[in-house]
Amino acid sequence: MEKRMTTKWITLNDAPQVKGLGFRSFGGDSDYPKMITILSDIAKADREDDVYTLEDLRHDYSHLTHSDPAMDMLYAEIDGKTLAYARVDWYQEEDPNHRIYSVIINIHPEARDQGIEAPMIKWCETRLREKAADHPQDGAQFFQAYSNEKRGSHITVLETLGYKPVRYGIGMSRSLKNIPEGDLPEGIEVRPVKLEDCRKIWDASIEAFRDHWGFSEPEEEDYTSYSTSKYFQPELWQVAWYGDEVVGSVMNYVDLDYNQKLNRNRGWTEEISTHREWRRKGIAKALIVRSMHMHKANGMTEVGLGVDTQNPNGALQLYQSLGYEKEREFITFRKPM
Repeated sequence: MEKRMTTKWITLNDAPQVKGLGFRSFGGDSDYPKMITILSDIAKADREDDVYTLEDLRHDYSHLTHSDPAMDMLYAEIDGKTLAYARVDWYQEEDPNHRIYSVIINIHPEARDQGIEAPMIKWCETRLREKAADHPQDGAQFFQAYSNEKRGSHITVLETLGYKPVRYGIGMSRSLKNIPEGDLPEGIEVRPVKLEDCRKIWDASIEAFRDHWGFSEPEEEDYTSYSTSKYFQPELWQVAWYGDEVVGSVMNYVDLDYNQKLNRNRGWTEEISTHREWRRKGIAKALIVRSMHMHKANGMTEVGLGVDTQNPNGALQLYQSLGYEKEREFITFRKPM
């Protein structure tokens, strides 16, 4: 059954004088197709290899933890056409002195020059301050926003509002020709993943990422969201075991929607992790190489991944040594609350 909500019109005091412009709250399920249109048209205009489906969006929004669409979303319409939306969220970093308040905003290419982005971000900041008022006031609080290198106008607006880039990530890929060699150390084995081991493997991966920048302790809903998503494909995982201990893993998947829309045969080698005590032993390299062979055997012709360029464990250098090359760049911005 479609979920309907009462839409409220919202006044922004610093909104531009654009004929037919109005701002409103979340309208329920009927907004999801409009959001997909915005995201897809952005990807087309910016020549981004992003593919969005209605099913994925509904799935993601059914598993939000610190964000209530009814209270935490803002939409912009011009002459009745929805051309932008924003949502706020927050999370506590592993560092108890850092709490992050996120601004997620997407502006349709038709509306980028209408002056609506800055007022919408300011609305988000006001809403996040309201949420932050209920949180402990010790430690640092930051607004956080995101972009990629192709969205120059978005970056300009963020910088004008005081946001500064603090972290860079890149998407990488390589063909599955000339796969390099990589052997597991003695005593380590890979075996088919059993469903009853999936949570143990996921927990081990989370623990391995604990010392990474911006780490936040997942909630139970995060695992539920992942394990019910299309990206949960444990039959493709490559997991290294030392006895009954998980010491490393690559949580591979194939995105059929992505491949069909872009006419590709790409597999993804993602969530690459090694337990801290087992690093620098070639485990990650061996698992990635095994993943490449597995994807190739399944008909894939290329693989992709994402990486933090400042990963403290040399992940970028490892991937480059395995032939992965940069495709695109992602930027995280912050400013003190």
